[in-house]
Amino acid sequence: MKSNVLLIALFTTVFAIGAKAQSTTFGARAGFGLQNINGQYDDDHKYDNKMKFGINLGFNAEIPVTEEVYIQPGLLFATKGAKDKTYRKAKISLSYLEIPINLLFKPELGDGKLLLGFGPYLAFAVGGSYTNANGDKAQFKFAHKVTQSEYAGSAYVRRMDFGVNFLAGYELSSKLSFQLNAGLGLANIATKVEGFNNSGKTKNTGFGISAGYRFK
Repeated sequence: MKSNVLLIALFTTVFAIGAKAQSTTFGARAGFGLQNINGQYDDDHKYDNKMKFGINLGFNAEIPVTEEVYIQPGLLFATKGAKDKTYRKAKISLSYLEIPINLLFKPELGDGKLLLGFGPYLAFAVGGSYTNANGDKAQFKFAHKVTQSEYAGSAYVRRMDFGVNFLAGYELSSKLSFQLNAGLGLANIATKVEGFNNSGKTKNTGFGISAGYRFK
């Protein structure tokens, strides 16, 4: 249901861009930050992970709603994951194509503009790997549900992720901007296994900093 709402928001944004094409601006953005995977195992014990370095880069549009309020859809390539606190070599690495749709508030402040925004994101995993405590690496397979025989000896996660974004920053008069970003995953990306408890939760989280440029 939540993913359907995000898809409706995406299509609504596309139509809005068409309706206000003359006043819509486009920009590029790139950044880095710290990512983590939070949640709990089937026995209710919480994950004990530490953060992992991640990057994001892509493009966005700004569609004016009022003089200071905009809808900001985008398309990003983002890397996420986590490291194990106990075993130095163990880590999860995931790569996503992410579609954020933010509501952006841009009041004038000095010679530039303040940036405050939030909104949902929808993401699709395009790759990833799991490295165990011995340093052995396995490529993730993507599935919503698998059998026990499929799960044995393989690494699985769900392909789709969704959640909410928050941002705060400043855009200079030169159209160069800097902002703090935070993402809170709402989707359980753990693949279900037939015959297992499947009560565990696995969710992406992260924060970072990025720089962007708005084309005139």
